[in-house]
Amino acid sequence: MAELSSTNPTTKYGETLPHQTLSVCPECNRVIPATVYEEDGKVWIKKTCPEHGEFKEVYYEDVEMYHRFRKYAYDWGKMDYFNTKVEKGCPWDCGLCPLHLSHTSLLNIVLTNRCDLSCWYCFFYAKQGMPIYEPTLEQIRAMLELGKKESPVAANAVQFTGGEPTMREDLPEILKMAKDLGYDHVQLNTNGINLAYKPDLMKKVVEAGTGTLYLSFDGMDGKANIKNHWEIPMLLENMRKVGGIGAVLVPTVIKNMNLNQVGDIINFALNHIDVIRGVNFQPVSLVGSMPKEERAKYRVTIPGVAKALEEQTNGAITMKDWYPIPTAAIIGELISRMTGAEYWMTSHFACGAASYVFLGKKDEVIPITQLMDVDGFLEFIKEKSQELADGKNPGLVKAKLMINIPRFIDIGNIRKLGGIDVAKLIYNAFVKADYSALGEFHKRTLFLGMMHFQDPFNYDIERVRRCVIHYATPDGRVVPFCTFNVFPDIYRDAIQEKYSYSWDEWMEKHPGYDMKKEKYIRSPELIKKLESSEAYRKAYIDIKRFW
Repeated sequence: MAELSSTNPTTKYGETLPHQTLSVCPECNRVIPATVYEEDGKVWIKKTCPEHGEFKEVYYEDVEMYHRFRKYAYDWGKMDYFNTKVEKGCPWDCGLCPLHLSHTSLLNIVLTNRCDLSCWYCFFYAKQGMPIYEPTLEQIRAMLELGKKESPVAANAVQFTGGEPTMREDLPEILKMAKDLGYDHVQLNTNGINLAYKPDLMKKVVEAGTGTLYLSFDGMDGKANIKNHWEIPMLLENMRKVGGIGAVLVPTVIKNMNLNQVGDIINFALNHIDVIRGVNFQPVSLVGSMPKEERAKYRVTIPGVAKALEEQTNGAITMKDWYPIPTAAIIGELISRMTGAEYWMTSHFACGAASYVFLGKKDEVIPITQLMDVDGFLEFIKEKSQELADGKNPGLVKAKLMINIPRFIDIGNIRKLGGIDVAKLIYNAFVKADYSALGEFHKRTLFLGMMHFQDPFNYDIERVRRCVIHYATPDGRVVPFCTFNVFPDIYRDAIQEKYSYSWDEWMEKHPGYDMKKEKYIRSPELIKKLESSEAYRKAYIDIKRFW
């Protein structure tokens, strides 16, 4: 193998420990060699900057889970549409450049940096007198079209984010625009406060085509979840009244702050499974200049969250119930060979994890690993995919799939579900690639996910090259999440500053505008009122314990 460099960062993907990769210096951002290795049952990344010395950081808190996930390392590398050239090397040519190895599974578009909250930990909200980033409808359309230009797989899912997207009065028009341009899955990243107080806005959001609220939710009390703890009950009630929309709870998990509540968060979601479709945990990304001691205090990785869940759910959800995101690529390859529709989730195996739990008729929480032999099913899928590649008749392969899926199902546990035909759901959703069937599958289960975004201390260029969550920008680029946010002075802040309104320009367009008036103030009296409501009691107090 040629010596690694920022323009040639190629290693043997999925190789065992220790192995070499490239990272960045947290102090000066220069690209430097790094080693990923095992020590004390954990996986670490170590690197040395010639100017700032050695840095050592936890990469993965459990080496056994790392190696189990490593088996599913999956390369795609078929992209043939790029917006930028390789000049400085990874990660400085993002946009996407030819070094990138995964298509856009989820396209993020920032609609505004205005927000009705001013959370102390937020890195991105406008302040009085500062520039305001709020792309025009024309710019938003161009960014949506940019995702559709990707080849051979165009972006099919989009998330509108901020700031707080519901601050825009033209939000329904933007959401409808995405549907009209062919995005099947439209997500709205929100704190939910405006949607809690404005059921008419909720109705408009649903009618415009939004399928999912990507909902901030950091814990079960006002201390852990100061952002929207008191408003969530009203939001859930509005979702039920309007119908046609589900929520994914998105807790940012921080050790010594809310890691002790991850089991309770899933318990909460199960109590509201009629409108909550999933929980997607995000172990904290420690950006900025932070001493080693502080990082050790707050750092948690995917295995750390999984272990905490196993302990807090009394073993109902175990570490072995989780699978890395690239397992979806195995199914994606089969779908591609059967239908020609390509959608390959080929993120790095260390980036994320997922599972599903079913709620039985007697309130049993049953992970999908107890309902079926997941490993055996995936191996079977690989075999059938290879048969198609070898020229076997697609109709015959489909018949084999339908006939054989039941042999991977645990009939004893299936009976606990009370009439749900899991084999049929799996076949329709994951083999036929029926989008409506996929939606039906999610309605009958709770999706569990984790996505650990990188920071300068644990940065691995092999991971960012396979990033599948990308930002579209007004300058015609598509930028991976872990460069857009980890290097804001080069990507996020620099791009958005270029396309922002100065405060004077904004005031000229919006005479009499007062940012202070759009801030949400939660007084002690309001908190008392919300806590005494029936919606609050139904959401938090009169709920079941599943373990």
